[in-house]
Amino acid sequence: MKNDTKRYVGINNEINAGMTDTAKIIRDAWAFGILAESETCENWTMQGLQDLWDKVNARWGEYGFKVQNLPDDIRERFDRIQEDAVKQARLSGWDPDRDIQED
Repeated sequence: MKNDTKRYVGINNEINAGMTDTAKIIRDAWAFGILAESETCENWTMQGLQDLWDKVNARWGEYGFKVQNLPDDIRERFDRIQEDAVKQARLSGWDPDRDIQED
């Protein structure tokens, strides 16, 4: 019997240098301490990622879904993680303006 369960490639192997919705959920999970920053979620099932999304979403809900409402320690970790991700993505060739069309 063939195993048709789709598996996630892991944040370090993602397209767009990890600038996807799934990668954002993982980075937010790191910031909230739900996952260790060493956890890339490689080989996780889609259900596992959905469960993670639910946990991250619940934590954001505690803070009104606003970075400014995060406690200082979480906000500082969040900012560091996001800044590192953007820096690495740019070094990998990610261009946030590439998909924007101007009239």
